[in-house]
Amino acid sequence: MYPSSTLCRTQEEYHRERAASTTLENVRAIAAGAAAAWGLEAVAAEKREARGVRTRAAADLLAAEKAEAAAAREYGFSENPDRAFEGD
Repeated sequence: MYPSSTLCRTQEEYHRERAASTTLENVRAIAAGAAAAWGLEAVAAEKREARGVRTRAAADLLAAEKAEAAAAREYGFSENPDRAFEGD
């Protein structure tokens, strides 16, 4: 399971605040590095989420087109005795 962009941005902000509020250099360096890593992960999460929105929109469009095509192919009885339905 991938983290959401909201979680990543929250973690990034937390680590930036921690880096800014500490007096210890090693804690500041680690927190700044963690903030940068969470920022990169947030960018990746935003791309994943945008791709998911596009994929769902395309799937919804395809489903609507299939439903429309199925409605257009309503079968009725054929006048031709060799065929059971009009579309055959």
